[in-house]
Amino acid sequence: MRPAYGSGTQRLYSFRDVVVLKIVKRFLDTGVSLQNIRTTVQHLRERGFQDLGRMTLMSDGATVYECTSPDEVHALLQGGQGVFGIAVGVVWRDVEGALSQLHGERVDTGETLLGHNPADELARRRNRAV
Repeated sequence: MRPAYGSGTQRLYSFRDVVVLKIVKRFLDTGVSLQNIRTTVQHLRERGFQDLGRMTLMSDGATVYECTSPDEVHALLQGGQGVFGIAVGVVWRDVEGALSQLHGERVDTGETLLGHNPADELARRRNRAV
């Protein structure tokens, strides 16, 4: 994410930022504490977002667990307590589908870009900003 400074500036979010925001929203909707959500987001950032498509985030409401295999999910479920899970790959595909329906817009001119890949435009903008 590139921060916005001052009135009228725009904040740019990467594809991964949007996926993480959607995960945060799902955790909030299920009552996970902000502290646990912050810890989870920090863990995802430190992990480098590798293998997100195969990851399931599980929570018992008190703790968030990262599971990367069906065996890990199964072991967590055998504890006998209520848990819920977020299949990150499903969230990833949902965001991809939603973004593929959007038209891009140039920041400098406001021109609508038809039939482009939003992730590619964001990468170009970030490279110019660096």
